[in-house]
Amino acid sequence: QVQLVESGGGLVQAGGSLRLSCVASVSLFTLNTMGWYRQAPGKERELVAVITSGASTRYADSVKGRFTIFRVFAQRTLYLQMNSLKPEDTAVYYCNALSQAVNYWGQGTQVTVSS
Repeated sequence: QVQLVESGGGLVQAGGSLRLSCVASVSLFTLNTMGWYRQAPGKERELVAVITSGASTRYADSVKGRFTIFRVFAQRTLYLQMNSLKPEDTAVYYCNALSQAVNYWGQGTQVTVSS
């Protein structure tokens, strides 16, 4: 069983920055792909960014060049650095981890970007 706890969301003005954190209950070395997803009101959950165990990254086109996903193994933490935020980035952001073919999700953290 893997537990994921997100933090770092909040209210920010357009153009601002936030850093989301996701602390895992297990060593990140035991996890395969980790990622961030988001869900806006009335919309489906969508992929924001993923990072593989080999450190390859992939981003949604809408966030390329603005968001960066990275891990700190000693802290068992996955991060999402979000810069140049736009109102359309407003959503609940969820941390995801794949371990032995099982998907785990955090509880989500709200990000609201005002115009």
